Amino acid sequence: MSNERISAWLDQSGFTYFVDTDGDLGGLWHGRLFYFLPLGPDGEVLQVRGQWHREATIERLSDVLEVCNEWNAERIWPKTYARVRDDGAIVVCAEVTVSVEHGANDDQLAQHLQCGLSTSAMFFEHLDAVFADPLGSAP
Repeated sequence: MSNERISAWLDQSGFTYFVDTDGDLGGLWHGRLFYFLPLGPDGEVLQVRGQWHREATIERLSDVLEVCNEWNAERIWPKTYARVRDDGAIVVCAEVTVSVEHGANDDQLAQHLQCGLSTSAMFFEHLDAVFADPLGSAP
């Protein structure tokens, strides 16, 4: 797996993306930040990682974790989790990670990348529905 193969899929799909200062490929889909990462010493792991476009206060951490845990218990993809930033803000992420150690043809690569985007978008839409109230304030 390589950034070149991922960027070729992004180009072919007509997506706009960027390369950050670390050389990672990313982009915005429906206002949500996603990264496409070949991981491992030989790029044997492909990860699509998304971040919800909203943040929550630390007082809402248990609510957010409950939603993530329920999602993870009921579905295979994406893996969901919350991170607490140094300033106490809660960031919610979703990841689809697959091994491509034995290779992936272009169709398989496209399927993995699309799966990462679509299942993460489904989770973020679920979060939008559950947390329709402003998460920037305590309950």
